[in-house]
Amino acid sequence: MALYRTYRPATLAEVVGQEHVTGPLTRALENDRTHHAYLFAGPRGCGKTSTARIMARSLNCEQGPTPTPCGVCQSCMDLAPNGAGSIDVIELDAASHGGVDDTRDLRERAMFAPASSRYKIYIIDEAHMVTSAGFNALLKLVEEPPPHVRFIFATTEVDKVLPTIRSRTHNYTFRLVSTRELQTHLASICEQEGVAADAAALALIARAGAGSVRDSLSILGQVIAGAGSEGVTYADTVMQLGMTDMTLLDETVDALIARDGAALFGTIEKVMDAGHEPRRFVSDLVERLRDLIVLQHVPGAAAMSLIDGPDELIARELEQAQLIGAAELSRAADVVSEALSELKGATAPRLQLELMCARLLLPAIDADERGLRARLDQIERRLAAAPVDAAATTKAVPVSAPPAIPASPPKLSAVAPSTATTPPPVTQPPAAPKETPAAKTPVAPSTGAKPPAAPKIPKAGPPAKPVVEEAAAVVAPVSGAIGDTPSLPDFVTMWPAIMDATKAYSRVAWMLFNASQPLSVADGTLAVGVPNAGQVNNARTSGHDERLRQAILDVMRADVRIDVVLAPNAVAPNGSLANESIAVIAEVDTPSVDDDDVDDESGIDLAIRALGATQIGEIEH
Repeated sequence: MALYRTYRPATLAEVVGQEHVTGPLTRALENDRTHHAYLFAGPRGCGKTSTARIMARSLNCEQGPTPTPCGVCQSCMDLAPNGAGSIDVIELDAASHGGVDDTRDLRERAMFAPASSRYKIYIIDEAHMVTSAGFNALLKLVEEPPPHVRFIFATTEVDKVLPTIRSRTHNYTFRLVSTRELQTHLASICEQEGVAADAAALALIARAGAGSVRDSLSILGQVIAGAGSEGVTYADTVMQLGMTDMTLLDETVDALIARDGAALFGTIEKVMDAGHEPRRFVSDLVERLRDLIVLQHVPGAAAMSLIDGPDELIARELEQAQLIGAAELSRAADVVSEALSELKGATAPRLQLELMCARLLLPAIDADERGLRARLDQIERRLAAAPVDAAATTKAVPVSAPPAIPASPPKLSAVAPSTATTPPPVTQPPAAPKETPAAKTPVAPSTGAKPPAAPKIPKAGPPAKPVVEEAAAVVAPVSGAIGDTPSLPDFVTMWPAIMDATKAYSRVAWMLFNASQPLSVADGTLAVGVPNAGQVNNARTSGHDERLRQAILDVMRADVRIDVVLAPNAVAPNGSLANESIAVIAEVDTPSVDDDDVDDESGIDLAIRALGATQIGEIEH
């Protein structure tokens, strides 16, 4: 016999987890103030039908009505959990006896007195399946039954029961049982069955039962039937129920905390190799993240039964909750929950799992406040793990004060405004001095001579992002602590690095702005020129200008508005300049790699020739 039938409660005190129902019913039986009709509503498997049978047994006991049936009279033995049943207690399934004809037959039979009991009791299960015509035919009988008739309706969908029927009954709502209480109940049954059981395994079974005592006992019976000589073990329970091993969930959360992409994708590999159902894994992961959120915001959540599980699992969850930020954890729960919806009917579930992992590792892809706060959480954790001194902070800032501008005038394509200047040269360590004469007078170049070459500017690669630099780049727009807006030459110098940062955000945005150039800076607005009008419209409507703004913020710590305009040297379809109103744009005289005079001169020669310096001699040591 199934466990849920073997251990069916025989008294109201044995009903598990429904004290809010059994308590009032017990007092009503003690005071002999029972009603002629009851309506028991609630989820499946929580004790509605069992309580109805106990009520019938309590009402018809020779010592009753009593909440503790004697168990020795004929009625108590007939109505025992494993008894043969009584002719005076009629159980009807409304799914097959809900029509108007069935109701009329019930009404005619109810007029006859019980054969041997005090009351004739009708237990109507799944009462919501009774048709409206059937309820209407039964209404008068339920409202004014004969003295020997009692009705007990049980339903999982109380809203479908006719309101006039509900108004004539005493309504009691059953609820799901907590996992901790179910675990205790399962442990007592295993003890009675003489089966050894791990607490962690019973916690899994209780969680799989989802608050239903009947479902939990059914699952326990399955696990006991397939258990070995060691009894109910955690590993065997996980295998039989197809649930996610807690070790895999621990590895997933640990990889998320450490931002370890290799470990996170490796966990997905283990999940698929073990044959776990992807939706079940994601569902269990959502539940784990929910537990972490509760532990972060509710001190003593385990003691308040807000978190269910064995003590070692709760201790592990407490440790994980302290290692991740609240905003990052909330975003992770949202991402995993969205993945659970996307997995429904997915043709490539593994791909969906891997895309979920990618979104978990890259909060920067969320341009909203959720992604920003998650990035801040990560940065705070990294700063707390590796403190950086003030000197390192200063070195991490990518934009420094511009050095002195050489006296040589910039090369212009036309008559340039007086504000146009050449980009500042990049400061390089001075080379070791060569043996030179004691004095050397520089020769002023003639009017037609080639202007002195500026120092080589190395090609900017992807900007390195130390911890403090990334923190500054993210915190700046929030706190408003942005430095002065850099000048146009600064933007021109750093434009290759800005393009690399833009590519990291969006390859499409990088393709759009790869041929762009900064034109002017005024009132916090940077004008960026693109080659054709189509790119102007694309940038303004697609939001790629916002990605360019974020790249500038990361590289130069400057928060500027982006105004995408047509470049002054853009060519229209008719062959003329597309924008002749802009007269000039400064060109950067960047030396090529084949300049003859770059590598042959020492630092002293370059300073004398380019800056007009005078060598005054060397100090003898």
